Amino acid sequence: MNLDQADPVELAALREAFDVDDGGESALGWEAVHAFEAEHGIVLPEPYRTFVAEITDGSYSGPPEYGLMPVAELPDDWGDDGRERDLSRPFPLTEAWVWEEDPDPSEDIDDVLDQVYNHGSIVLGTDGCAMNWHLVVTGPHRGHVWLISDVGALPFGAQFGFTTAEPGFAGWVRHWAANEPWHDAV
Repeated sequence: MNLDQADPVELAALREAFDVDDGGESALGWEAVHAFEAEHGIVLPEPYRTFVAEITDGSYSGPPEYGLMPVAELPDDWGDDGRERDLSRPFPLTEAWVWEEDPDPSEDIDDVLDQVYNHGSIVLGTDGCAMNWHLVVTGPHRGHVWLISDVGALPFGAQFGFTTAEPGFAGWVRHWAANEPWHDAV
């Protein structure tokens, strides 16, 4: 998973998965990507960065269930206007956490939940019912995709369990394009 340089093979696979052949008309463009990054104090991880700049910024086809959201948008069921989001602050988790089953919430759970939802990630899209896919943009899990719901948060990728897929945005999209279930690990 190379987060600093886009792989042309991965970009071609992403273009094919989303069936994008509009000459970049649906893409955000590099100027807008650089402005977004400067505004938020981040650098988007590759290949997502080149994907939104050159291929498309959002798509009605998945993943997830309700399509890929543009880089600066939040799902309709987000609950607030996102003003508290700080993408430059590190995403706080490095392993799965189901807060409803946490036997020893050593910290104020509301503070940690606020960080999970609002720090260091952009929302890729939603499967509905407050089940949102995030791409971590800052912190130790930069470049990884996480499913964050109203009960917990799970990292996506074979090394974390739950799935046989490769990690990162490209692995997440390839898994979806192959019509594999999100949680396919035995």
